[in-house]
Amino acid sequence: MTPVVLVTADQRLLDGYQWHAAIDTYLKAVSDAAGAVPLILPALGERIDIDAALDRVDGVLVTGSRSNVHPEVYGEAPAPTYEPYDPARDATSLPLIRRAIARGLPLLAICRGHQELNVALGGTLATEIQETTGRMDHRAPQSEVQDERFAIRHRVEVKDGSCLAGIVGAGAIEVNSLHRQAIEKLAPNLAVEATAPDGTIEAVRVSGAPGFTLGLQWHPEYWATSDAPSKAIFAAFSGELKKVIARRQAGERI
Repeated sequence: MTPVVLVTADQRLLDGYQWHAAIDTYLKAVSDAAGAVPLILPALGERIDIDAALDRVDGVLVTGSRSNVHPEVYGEAPAPTYEPYDPARDATSLPLIRRAIARGLPLLAICRGHQELNVALGGTLATEIQETTGRMDHRAPQSEVQDERFAIRHRVEVKDGSCLAGIVGAGAIEVNSLHRQAIEKLAPNLAVEATAPDGTIEAVRVSGAPGFTLGLQWHPEYWATSDAPSKAIFAAFSGELKKVIARRQAGERI
């Protein structure tokens, strides 16, 4: 059976309509690199029965986005530096993350998704980190060419013995970087898997989670069929999806 992956959506106003959309690089990575069918979950908040949706899929991909988690969700006051927001996405993605983890479904969270994972479990975020003394500029290069914006450009150090090390190996790998925000206070049950040279938390996992849960601050989806670490991450995600199918075929409820 081909796995099915639930993919988070942004809500956007376009041509007088509210659209629910996911960037096609994530959808193609799920299809081409993970060998799964991507299914977009609309950002309808409480209108969505999260468990009913999760009953029908084998994993979850929480995507990146230009929008940021609304600071009120993690106890901060709104400010222009935190914008733009997408509260409809927050109202959908945060409970989705918590339920997917509780049920043991494979969860891969990228960029905004990585930050949402931290917030969903009780952590906080820092914004405009490039203005903090000692921090690198993690924002995308100024370019109209997507390959240049998503170019592999800085090192992260993967912790020995981590889940990520089991996928890409321990030590240094090279990644891309397109973010202004980053994890500030780490959620209590998250463990750091990788860091940038300036200390920015680049990868996390959920300690004691019943299933595969990995958050990444960079964008492996963009190079999922060409860059070796990116390919390995989606291959590992695919393997976890297939385990869920096998468990369900054996009669286990997930």
